[in-house]
Order: sequence, then structure tokens, then C-alpha cells
Amino acid sequence: MESEADMRRYFAILFFALFAIVPFFIGSVQASSFHPQSSGSTETPQAPSPEVLIPGAILYDRWYAALGKEAPSGNMPIWSRQSTNSRSGPDTWRCVECHGWDYKGVEGAYSSGSHMTGFPNIRKLVAGMEVTEIIAHLHGSKDPAHDFSKYMDDATLNNLAQFLKYGLIDDDQYIDDISLKVKNADVDHGRQLYNQTCAACHGADGMLIVFHTEGINEYLGSVANRDPWRFLHRTRFGVAGADMPVGAKLGWTTEDGRDVLAYAQTLPAGLAIPSPEPASSNATPSTLVGGPPAKTIFGGIFTGLGSVLVICLGSVIFLGLLLGIGALVVSALRKR
Repeated sequence: MESEADMRRYFAILFFALFAIVPFFIGSVQASSFHPQSSGSTETPQAPSPEVLIPGAILYDRWYAALGKEAPSGNMPIWSRQSTNSRSGPDTWRCVECHGWDYKGVEGAYSSGSHMTGFPNIRKLVAGMEVTEIIAHLHGSKDPAHDFSKYMDDATLNNLAQFLKYGLIDDDQYIDDISLKVKNADVDHGRQLYNQTCAACHGADGMLIVFHTEGINEYLGSVANRDPWRFLHRTRFGVAGADMPVGAKLGWTTEDGRDVLAYAQTLPAGLAIPSPEPASSNATPSTLVGGPPAKTIFGGIFTGLGSVLVICLGSVIFLGLLLGIGALVVSALRKR
């Protein structure tokens, strides 16, 4: 009897042991055979076409202008989380104002100065994310205050996400963050590209168009030397509302843009002069009337003398007209 009871106990213990072990065994097998299906393919996704990257890059620059809209009223909700950047209104809604033209946020050019916000390095942030995850983030999945779906449809958010995933570059390879000079550039090649593509609008010396930037007017050489990251971004992808050749459409590589930037840094920088603010948040100020100011002291003297002569000539003509009218009136009175 005891042996039969022992056998029953043995089988009962064995049954409960198997009941406890089998689920763990099945679970471990399933876990070891699971592979995330994030992209549906083991192949590395190809970068999107320029037709996708260019709109995305322009959205990163100033998305509301790219869409032909006014910026939302007030400040972007996240803006209140920082206190170092005193800008307000439309600028607070721009991706670039938080994450910089070098895409490094607080780790890059915006680690200090008036543009500093403390917001993160966007290149690092998206490095481990799929495009679908970036879009979800732009929908506010991780932070409701970062929800842009109220202002951009899914196709537009996809363009922005594609640029963030595939269009960002490591500017440290091209620009020295201390001297702001270009690294390892072929200036002669940049000169050729500039003369072929850019000089027709900007002029051989880069002073034909005057740019408005935060209350000052400056020339192309000024932009290239003061903010090379912005120059390179816009050389590659263009500017919202501006009809200009775009490197990505021309088949330029990033190195081609780097070479053009290096040549532009050799152009005259000129003097920054005050400029009125644009009428709206996405307006592009027109070129200064009369072109850029005189480049030399003699040019300034001749310009001033010309202005005096014009004023004197106008005054003589005006006085002549007054005397003529007076003579006619006197002659009419005498005839009476």
C-alpha cells in the first residue's frame, strides 16, 4: 500500500512540475524565434527622391511659409520649457529654431548665444527611429505638446519625417565649428559651380541680392561666413517661396554644396545695415531699392554728390514753374 501511495505522490509531483515548466519552455522558444517586422524587409531602405527630401527640408526651415500659411498664433507650446531664447511668435514654431541648421540642437551651434534653447540633437534623436515612429512623434505620441497634425496633413508630415530620417548630414565633416570655415573644400570647383548656377542671380561678387536676417541686411558672402550651416542647408534644398536652383535637383552631392560654400566665403561680406521687419511671418523682403550701398568711400562721395545735384535740379525746375505761373498771372492782370 505504501508503495502504491508513493507512486501516486511521485506522479502527482511529476505532473505539477511538467505543468509549471512547459509554459516557460514554450515562451522561451517563441521569444527566441521572434523578430520585429518594422519595415517588412531585411534590406536597408533606400533614401527617398529629391521630390520628397526637398519639401521636407523646406518644412524644417519654415513649414508654415512652405504651406503658404501664417504661423499659428502665440508661441509653440514647448517653447515655455526654455528661458534662454527670447524670440516669440512665428520663430518658435520653426523646427530649425529648436534644433539648429546643423541639426545638433544644444550640442551644436545653438549650444550658446541668442538661439540657445536646450532642445535636443535631432540627428541623434531620429537615428534609432523608423519613419513611421518619427511621424507618430510629430502626431504627439510621445509629447502632446509636439503635435503638428493640427497644421500638417499626413503626406506633409511624411515629407518632413523622410527628410529627418534621410536628409540630415553630419556638418562636422564639412564645417569647423570654431572658425566656421569649410573643411577640405575644393574652392576652384566651388567657383565653377557658383559661376554656372548662382552668379546669374547673386552677381559675380554675391552682392546683387541683399538678404534680410533678423533685422539686418547682408550679402551672400556675409551669410556664408556668419552662418555656414544655414548656407549649406539652403544650397542643398532651397528656401520656401524662392525660385532658385536647388542642389538636390541639380544632382549636386553634399561635397558640391560644401565647395560652393567655401567659394562663397571668399566673396565680399560688406556691411550689415538695418532693415525693416517683413509684413508677415512668411513674407520675403524684396531687394533693396537702388541695389547695395557704395562699396568704397569715393563711391559714397559720388553717390552723395549725385543726390545733391538731383535735389538742386528739382528745386530749380520747381522754382522755374512757379515763376512761369506768376508771369502768366501778371500778364493776364495787365491786359485787364
